[in-house]
Amino acid sequence: MASITKLSVRGVRSFSPNDDEQVIGFCFPLTIIVGANGCGKTTIIESLKYAVTGSLPPGNKSGQSFVHDPRSIGQTSVKAQIKLRFNNTRGLSMVVARSMEVTQKKTTASFKALDGTVRTVDRDTGERVTMSHKCSELDKSIPHYLGVSKPILEHVVFCHQEDASWPLQEGAVLKKRFDDIFDSTRYAKALEAIKAERKGYASLTKDLKADLEGLNGHKHAATGFKEELEDCKDKISDLADKVRGCEEEIAKEQEVAAEAKQVLDRVEEAKENLDAKASEAETREAVYAKQKELLGRDDLTEDKTYQEIKEMLGELNDQRRGGEAAKALEDTEAEHARVERTVEKLRRKTNDLNSMKGKLDAEREAHTR
Repeated sequence: MASITKLSVRGVRSFSPNDDEQVIGFCFPLTIIVGANGCGKTTIIESLKYAVTGSLPPGNKSGQSFVHDPRSIGQTSVKAQIKLRFNNTRGLSMVVARSMEVTQKKTTASFKALDGTVRTVDRDTGERVTMSHKCSELDKSIPHYLGVSKPILEHVVFCHQEDASWPLQEGAVLKKRFDDIFDSTRYAKALEAIKAERKGYASLTKDLKADLEGLNGHKHAATGFKEELEDCKDKISDLADKVRGCEEEIAKEQEVAAEAKQVLDRVEEAKENLDAKASEAETREAVYAKQKELLGRDDLTEDKTYQEIKEMLGELNDQRRGGEAAKALEDTEAEHARVERTVEKLRRKTNDLNSMKGKLDAEREAHTR
C-alpha cells in the first residue's frame, strides 16, 4: 500500500525562499493538521497536490500567486521547491522534487515549471538513484508509483477547499469529472477502438472469405486440370507404346522387305540366266532340227563314223539339257511372280503402318500441347 511520509516546502505562498525549508511529517494511518487561518494549512494540501499531480491550485493556472511574491522580498525572481517522500505500491521509499520559478517584470510576472527529479534507493546495491524528468513525465509517473489515478488525486484525495463543491456543479461538468475519476473516458475510447478493430476485422474477414472462395475455385479447377493432365499423360504413354509397337512392326516388315528384295535380286539374276539359257536352247533347237534332218535314217553306222555319232549324241544331250533349262526357267518365273505378289503385299502393309504411325505421332503432339 502506498503512503506519504514527509513534505518539505520552500518559496511557496507565504513560505519565504530565503528561510530554511519547512518540513512536515505524516503519521500513519491518519494525520490531522490544525492551525489558525492563514498559517498554511491549505498550502500544505496544495503542495501535496502539486507534488504528486503537477496541478496548480484553482484560480492560479499561471502559477504566479502560488510562488512567493518576488516584490515582497525585493527580488526580480523567486525559485520555489516542493519535496515529497512517499512509499510506492511495492513499499520502496521514493522522493520527488519539483521546482518552480517566478520572474517579476515591470507590470507582469511569468511562471515557469522547472524539471523535476525522482530519487530512490536501489535494493540490490543500497545506492541512491536519481532520475531527472520533465514535468509532463512526472505528472504521469508519480500517480503510477502511488497506484492511484491522477483524477482521484486531484478531485478526491487532495481536493482544494475552493473546488470541494464540484459534486453540485451542472450535469455536463459533473459527468466529465466522474468520467475522469472512474476513467470511463478511457473505457469509452477503448470500446470505440474495439468496435473499430472489430469492424476492421469483420471487413478483413469478409475479404479473406471472398479470397478463400476464389482460391477454392482455383483449387477445384487445378484439381480438374491435374486429373486431365494425368489422363493426357496416360494417353500419351499408351500412344507411345503403340508407336513403339508400330515401329517394331515396321522394322520387322522392313527386314522382310529387305529379304524379299534379296529374293527379287536373285530372281532377276536367275531370269537373266534363263534368258541366256533360252537363247542357248533356241540355238540348240536349231542345231537339233538340222541334226534330225540329217538323221532321217534309222541306221547311221553305215554313213557315219564312230566319232561323228559320238558328236551327234553329245549334241542331243545338250539339247536335252536345254529342255531342262526351259523347265527351270518356267519354275523360276513362277517363283518370281509369287515373290512379286509377296513384295506388293508387304509394300501395302508398310504403307498402312506408316500411315498409322503418322496419325499416332500427330495425336501425341496434340496431347503434349
